[in-house]
Amino acid sequence: MAEAALPVRARLSFAAGHFLNDLCASLWFTYLLLYLHSVLRYGHRLAGALLLAGQAADGLCTPLLGCQADRAGCARYGRRKSWHLAGTTCVLVSFPFIFNPCLGCKENTPEWAAFIYYLPFIVIFQFGWAATQVSHLSLIPELVTSDHEKVELTAFRYAFTVMANITVYGLAWLLLNFQVDQPDRTEHLGIQDVPIFRNLSLIVVGVGAVFSLIFHLGTKEKPYVPGSVPQLEESTSLLQKEPTSPPRPLLMWRDWLLEPAFYQVAGLYMSTRLIVNLSQTYIAMFLTNSLLLPKKYIATIPLVMYISGFLSSFLMKPVNKWIGRNLTYFVGILVILAFASWVTLARQMGVEIYGAAVLLGAGSATILVTSLSMTADLIGTNTHSSAFVYGAMSFTDKMANGLAVMAIQNLHPCPTELCCPACVSFYHWVMVLVTGGIAIAAILCLCCIMVWPIRIRYHAICLQGLSGTGTPYGAVESVEGRSQSGTVN
Repeated sequence: MAEAALPVRARLSFAAGHFLNDLCASLWFTYLLLYLHSVLRYGHRLAGALLLAGQAADGLCTPLLGCQADRAGCARYGRRKSWHLAGTTCVLVSFPFIFNPCLGCKENTPEWAAFIYYLPFIVIFQFGWAATQVSHLSLIPELVTSDHEKVELTAFRYAFTVMANITVYGLAWLLLNFQVDQPDRTEHLGIQDVPIFRNLSLIVVGVGAVFSLIFHLGTKEKPYVPGSVPQLEESTSLLQKEPTSPPRPLLMWRDWLLEPAFYQVAGLYMSTRLIVNLSQTYIAMFLTNSLLLPKKYIATIPLVMYISGFLSSFLMKPVNKWIGRNLTYFVGILVILAFASWVTLARQMGVEIYGAAVLLGAGSATILVTSLSMTADLIGTNTHSSAFVYGAMSFTDKMANGLAVMAIQNLHPCPTELCCPACVSFYHWVMVLVTGGIAIAAILCLCCIMVWPIRIRYHAICLQGLSGTGTPYGAVESVEGRSQSGTVN
């Protein structure tokens, strides 16, 4: 009898485990540069340096935590859940300080002092965020085994991600509209908006803590025995006509570094995250500085994007079954390119910005869910080292995002002003390049995967040579074209 599907209750509890991270990430990527630059009036380079420091801390912590999460942890509570709990605690105690003014700083305080003040809180937050993300992602191949269940669980997870973003932007819209009776209310961001971001960060931390509690109460991690190998399912026959091949050796982190498919998926995942995160980071700047829209649009446009993404996430399972992983990703990239083309041709946008936001939201949801599913395909049954794989994937995306933001900030045409006439076209072309330009790179990565499908090659060949048999151990093929057996995954 095949293993029973994960109950809906358990899937919802699992998906709730990343809600705090998603809430904080939404604030971090969408509003950090805007808050530091337009509200606190710090320079472009300081804002970019703080974001880069956070991304670098996250990128360095993620693979290290991936290795540790695969080997260490509280056995009684669960090695993944124990790291999740530690990460959640770090996020809760550090994040509110990031969206509050520097304590003790005055108008004449040098910017380097503010950098030193914010840096420890950002590092602690990013450490906790990485620990939570890696432990949560590495639970996916442990909780479910079939490919379509992985897609469905990833879609549940992304649906909660979109819900978190909708929550943040909905709260931001409410807080901005509550300013209506304040005498210092203006249509553009300034120092008077500090309470909005402070209150938003505190609400986010409180709501996220509740969802993290739901995850820890409702998710049951399978007990882990050090040195164990994946077990056969109950339906596998115990009486074989001939002795089968010996148990598959574990694929350790060193082995992953020798696998071409590891780098194929890493390249695709990095390109996906660059599109999603950079568009999220600069959409607010694009709205306020290029389109010159009132500040309420920094909440309503991202809200439309993520409602579109939320609805799209429910189509992932049937679309993946119908046309497969690769074509699903390609469709998402085409939608991203349609958005980039629209922004390129329309220099001034009114209500049509909502249509463009729908395209960006739907395309981002499609490529992100599909790229995460491809990562789960790569891991296959090698769940004992899944945290390292997810950690390495996250490392590439965090470092690339941080360096890209710092490069964009250094190219800003108004280094001594908040915004000069040149920044109107600057953010316009930033939005075009971070979507359409990176989408071309993602298509190239996808072509590599279509030519050389995702499967374990080097490790399987080495083991085949050592054993002298004709069946490579641990071969993991892509879902594209793979025949489904009835019992063992």
